[in-house]
Amino acid sequence: PPYVIGLTGNIGCGKSTIARMLAERGAFVIDADRVAHELMAPHSPVWERIVAGFGPGILRPDDQIDRRALGSIVFDDPAALTRLEQIVHPAVVERVEEMLRSSGAPMAVAMAVVEAIKLIESGMHRRCDSLWVVTCQPEQQLERVMGRGLSREQALARINAQPPQAEKVALADEVIDNSGSLEDTQRQVEEASRRSQPPL
Repeated sequence: PPYVIGLTGNIGCGKSTIARMLAERGAFVIDADRVAHELMAPHSPVWERIVAGFGPGILRPDDQIDRRALGSIVFDDPAALTRLEQIVHPAVVERVEEMLRSSGAPMAVAMAVVEAIKLIESGMHRRCDSLWVVTCQPEQQLERVMGRGLSREQALARINAQPPQAEKVALADEVIDNSGSLEDTQRQVEEASRRSQPPL
């Protein structure tokens, strides 16, 4: 089986940037958010439970879940966010496990990366050999989240719905500070990769 890096960090900190750098070094990257999106395809079991729990008002005309509409509900209501996570997380964990098992065949990869914003909260970090946490400065985080087309209030709601960065950093084997230049981030990724077993 491959050596598994769990890659996490709060919204806007740059997990995808680090995942891309690891992919360029030959790692097999699993994007848990993309997995969740696939599992929420119209009329799938996860889709049916979400629609039953949050109503047809979250659907687009083509029956796709409008993730922004759903987000406007759950990021203003911690209980609603918990309900959504109880639906989605177990299905994502199961699918990620399947992908990790299949990543060793037919052509084995030395290292896999599970990129997930809720890696720790879902318990997936316990499946990983090493936990990497990506951080950045709060003002950068806010600016990056607003850059996704959200208002300041919407961005702050999403940021504040997550545990403080320090809680994740306390559990980390490697911390990547993505506050500086891409070159600086790349250097940190290379150094952390050399400490991995097997090194990339």
